[in-house]
Amino acid sequence: MTQPVPAAGRPVRRSRLGFFALLLALVANFALLGCGSSAPAPAAAPASSSPAAAALAKSEPVSVDVPSIDAHSSLVPLGLNADKTVQVPPVDQPLQAGWYRYGPMPGEVGPAVVLGHIDGNHQKGIFWRLHEVKKGDEVVVGRKDGSKATFTVTRVDQIAKKTFPTEAVYGDTTDAQIRLITCGGAFDREAHSYLDNIIVYGTLDT
Repeated sequence: MTQPVPAAGRPVRRSRLGFFALLLALVANFALLGCGSSAPAPAAAPASSSPAAAALAKSEPVSVDVPSIDAHSSLVPLGLNADKTVQVPPVDQPLQAGWYRYGPMPGEVGPAVVLGHIDGNHQKGIFWRLHEVKKGDEVVVGRKDGSKATFTVTRVDQIAKKTFPTEAVYGDTTDAQIRLITCGGAFDREAHSYLDNIIVYGTLDT
């Protein structure tokens, strides 16, 4: 079972409500394939009037590295399927991570979102050890223009899916940030899903 994207036509990259809706569908679809339940619907919030911090020019991300847990992957763009559900990293390739292409690119102002499986196809996934990441660790995103966006981890949460922190993960920011998301916690064998999410938050080094 997958969750369709709410009606409203074609997504607009900078539309906050559209961005939220599509991101939530992404998390829901990702969760259903490898984790379980979806996140709650977000409430709209006004955009911040604070000046934006330094950010990088737009460039498509091509790789992600989390050296502290020896996690390295190319990045595939995640968009929409023909049935309007949101694509996820392939379950039969659990070492493949993906980035949500309708949100900010890593290095742009806003929360760029990278998703990876904890496991799949009877193998450990790219984010099998994501729960081991600590505050101060680095996340390095390789970009198509040859540059790298290096983020410093500011926070790592393990949280029940039923209390998914939608605003903290997807809310507007005045600087360039990143979110790494996977499943975690106890595995519900009856539901064939993990009960929690592991969420890593990071900010762009300046």
